[in-house]
Amino acid sequence: MRSKYPQEFKDEAVRQVVEKGYGVQDVAKRLGITDKSLYNWINKAKRSLTQSQELDEIKRLKAELKRVTEERDILKEATAYFASESRKGKIRVHKFTAR
Repeated sequence: MRSKYPQEFKDEAVRQVVEKGYGVQDVAKRLGITDKSLYNWINKAKRSLTQSQELDEIKRLKAELKRVTEERDILKEATAYFASESRKGKIRVHKFTAR
């Protein structure tokens, strides 16, 4: 079934309610559409926004996971290096005393 209204029309109708604060019934009457159609368009727009926000959060978390994994790997390598140097007796630990 093909949509009766172009997407731009639907987006503008939703924008009038969500962003400009007009009532659903007022907008629907002015545009010659049913309240039910406008409510459906609003709900669809909210779901799309939520999905977009979730995708952004997933991207952010993946980037953070990559950074933390790289940091962990660097620390593992440093730990192994210092442990081997310590066994060889090359690293000396100095004690500092407070005066």
